[in-house]
Amino acid sequence: MSLDLDERQRAMLKMMGVQVWWPKTVAEPAPADNSLNSELYIKIDEKIDLNSPKIVAKNINFLRLEPQKIPVDISKNINPQSTEDVTSLNWPALHQAVASCRACSLCEQRTQAVFGVGQVPDGADTAPQVDWLLVGEAPGENEDRVGEPFVGQAGQLLDNMLKAMALSRRDKVFIANVIKCRPPGNRNPTHDEVAQCEPYLHRQIALLQPKMILALGKYAATSLLRATVPDVDKTPLGKLRGRVHAYTHAGLAIPVVATYHPAYLLRSLTEKAKAWEDLCLAMDALDTTNVAL
Repeated sequence: MSLDLDERQRAMLKMMGVQVWWPKTVAEPAPADNSLNSELYIKIDEKIDLNSPKIVAKNINFLRLEPQKIPVDISKNINPQSTEDVTSLNWPALHQAVASCRACSLCEQRTQAVFGVGQVPDGADTAPQVDWLLVGEAPGENEDRVGEPFVGQAGQLLDNMLKAMALSRRDKVFIANVIKCRPPGNRNPTHDEVAQCEPYLHRQIALLQPKMILALGKYAATSLLRATVPDVDKTPLGKLRGRVHAYTHAGLAIPVVATYHPAYLLRSLTEKAKAWEDLCLAMDALDTTNVAL
């Protein structure tokens, strides 16, 4: 006899507060979470009426659940905070959504989500008016503790880079990351984590509408240039830098210059000259844009 229950269907049953009784002849591993205290059980020779608040037992050969027959959107229970619909949020609401986000497992170990830092908004419901947006990869241990991107040695180097450009992190600049929560052990973010967090970054850009974006590192460049650079996932950062790209999303078209992450520059001092070339390229491109306007 085939139970014909895949992993998604078992997850749906669990979210409904229903445990499935497995016969001894079927080797089924114990669930990872044994904290579920439910008095609802289904035997294989029973069926359920999914339109009823109670489970009604009937004689039937086996149980088969089709996802479309369940009248509840189980995905919202599994993933209580979706990042797909943030396009209507204003700046304070977006900040709150990031702070309370539970869209992926990174929320379980974070101290706090790191929204970003920059010039203080002029109004309560408006984003700061900035010329520059700097985008990094993800918060590290210090960022997770302080709640601000790019602190510690990498942050000091970034501040020096901005100072060389006659800028500071709170004057016409906003600094953010693709990922808003620290990956455990500072590991690289997974594709799923990036996909869950990218809508927040897209909304930040839509509200900030910067004149120039600096992509700091490979992950930032990949997220920002996915729509305009073919096979950007497979393109090394060294081949992305040295030219002006474009970020295009929701009707926006903003110039992007990719360069090395400050943490990488601390490990590879000889690459600092290349990073300065990238900053000069970005400043020249911004000056050209301003003249055109």
